[in-house]
Amino acid sequence: MAMACCHANSQVIQPAKLIAETPAKTYKTGEVVELTFKATVDKNWYIYTVGFDTTCGPVPMAITLEKNASFELVGDLKAVNDKAKHDKIFDCDVRIFEGTGEFRQKIRILSRDLKLIGSYEGQVCSEEKCVLFDGDLAFGEIKIEGESKSQPPKTKIDEGQQKVSIQPEKLDTVAKGKDNGLSAPAYGENKGPILDPSLITEDPQQKSLLGFFILSFIAGLAALLTPCVFPMIPMTVSFFTGQGRSKSQALIYGLSIIVIYSLIGAALAPLMGPETANHLSTEWLPNLIFFIVFVVFGLSFLGLFEITLPGTFINKVDQQADKGGLIGIFFMAFTLVLVSFSCTGPLVGSILVSSAGGEFLKPILGMFAFSLAFAIPFTLFAFFPGWLSSLPKSGGWLNAVKVVLGFVELALAFKFLSIADQAFHWGILDREVNIAIWIVIVTLIGLYLMKTFRLPGDSGKDSDDGRVGVPRLVLAMISFIFVVYLVPGMWGAPLKALAGYLPPLYTHDFDLISMGRKEGVNEICDEPKFADFLHLPHGLKGYFDYDQAIACARQQNKPLFIDFTGHGCTNCREMEAVVWSDPEVLKRLQNDFVLVALYVDDKTALPESEWYTSKYDNKVKKTIGKQNADLQITNLNNNAQPFYVLLGKDERVLVTPYGYDKSAEGFVKFLDGAKGKFHELNP
Repeated sequence: MAMACCHANSQVIQPAKLIAETPAKTYKTGEVVELTFKATVDKNWYIYTVGFDTTCGPVPMAITLEKNASFELVGDLKAVNDKAKHDKIFDCDVRIFEGTGEFRQKIRILSRDLKLIGSYEGQVCSEEKCVLFDGDLAFGEIKIEGESKSQPPKTKIDEGQQKVSIQPEKLDTVAKGKDNGLSAPAYGENKGPILDPSLITEDPQQKSLLGFFILSFIAGLAALLTPCVFPMIPMTVSFFTGQGRSKSQALIYGLSIIVIYSLIGAALAPLMGPETANHLSTEWLPNLIFFIVFVVFGLSFLGLFEITLPGTFINKVDQQADKGGLIGIFFMAFTLVLVSFSCTGPLVGSILVSSAGGEFLKPILGMFAFSLAFAIPFTLFAFFPGWLSSLPKSGGWLNAVKVVLGFVELALAFKFLSIADQAFHWGILDREVNIAIWIVIVTLIGLYLMKTFRLPGDSGKDSDDGRVGVPRLVLAMISFIFVVYLVPGMWGAPLKALAGYLPPLYTHDFDLISMGRKEGVNEICDEPKFADFLHLPHGLKGYFDYDQAIACARQQNKPLFIDFTGHGCTNCREMEAVVWSDPEVLKRLQNDFVLVALYVDDKTALPESEWYTSKYDNKVKKTIGKQNADLQITNLNNNAQPFYVLLGKDERVLVTPYGYDKSAEGFVKFLDGAKGKFHELNP
């Protein structure tokens, strides 16, 4: 089961905001104006104010006004009616606002042409976590005696571009990366895409969760067909039917199995947040560890050794089962979980590794689905013991199931090695190497099912007669058919069904398919940065740096197509193989757009002169991937991949962004809608 890194939660939380209020009074030059900033904080959150010792860690509120000759600051920023609190997170005394609050800052007017350009930065916390929040402040007109007409505040603009217009009265914050319809920043004013909130739609995470649920359920069914578990079904059922136990107790037994596995998922869920998921998905060390773990699991299933828990621990749990009652039944279920660990452990471990995708519910859902499939037969056979006679007898076929699962674990292990290899550009596991490994492994599965060789767990009498049952023969045929499907991939065949699990085509050293394909006709303006190690699929030409790409889009008078992607993104590769390859989609990408692929997990370090501190998380962004991820989160309030965004020349998002949806027709509508909107705005 491979990690689908790309189902991260698509929305970034914003629990607080700040509003700049405009005084209604008319002022004279030289007078002092008290500016007011109203804070609104979500329930169960609070923001730090000012006037406390910050050496213990909290970030106090900071409001910055850009200096110019039209005003000067008078005194410091003040918080009105804030309250003292002992902060459990930082273990120190702080001052905070809950619900609503007010900050005030005095300025002296030095010129009738008053210009106020401001921003804010602070920290908002709950009892469990903290996030940074920041944004730009919008000021209405401050009336100054003697003015002949109202003059909206000015902002820095590039020569020849449209001015920013900000309405007077009370205005909400224009947060970085968002737009409330009150302003239209000029080019370069706010780096990156500008998203109208009306274009935001919820990312359909249910699809990914449903798919993960089904895979975990299938893994639970597979666990039943292993030598450690299958013989336990009649033994357990005999216990319930032979000692006068009620069917309700059998139901409690099945529910206990589900609860135990679900608790394991719940215990690990807090570790599966978006930051942890990205780290696990792309860093070389976690992926190398996952690779080794899967190899160990696979070798265990092949019979090299057994992964077991200490016998004394299992015996102590088993003793608790003798107490009877509900507690005894629960510990009976717990004993089953422990005894079967040598067969279920590798499958459970695979599910938990695969759940590291940034969603809190995923490990819980995976364990629930696995345990549901695992518990249903025990419960049903306890209710209907007559069904036991229809079960096949235990035998060598159980070990065959275990061996096949071992080979599958070995094949999937290389997915993790591939992710680290791509993110760091090691060049160890190119596409044809990965395919060759899979061809060998699947061929071995077919040969094993045909009984051409035996492994340590196989019994002699099951193999010596040389006869192969029809089910084994059918599975062997499927294995060899899969090998035939894989072989053309050695020469560059796209293998669309496996696109998300294989390294991308550009890593292929000998690609006959691409040699016969025409290069993309889309023209670019200059040599792309990072093109020596980053690539676009299908021979398309484009960029890997946002600034370079938006400049070319303006020069060519075309919309900018942004592909937020990742080396370790399974769904990104599937979209490229299935959707981008569609003739209608490819034709539009070649002719109608300037393309930029922004890899959010690339580990290439940038020169120190290009480093910056993010306003989103207050961390220094030093690599290509970190800066691209910060651009997506800060400007588009999204951290999922794939994520496709289409921009106009003013960097405004033209239509609702597009996520993981393998409909070529839907993607064509997405592209055509943006193209039409672009030409409406730029006739």
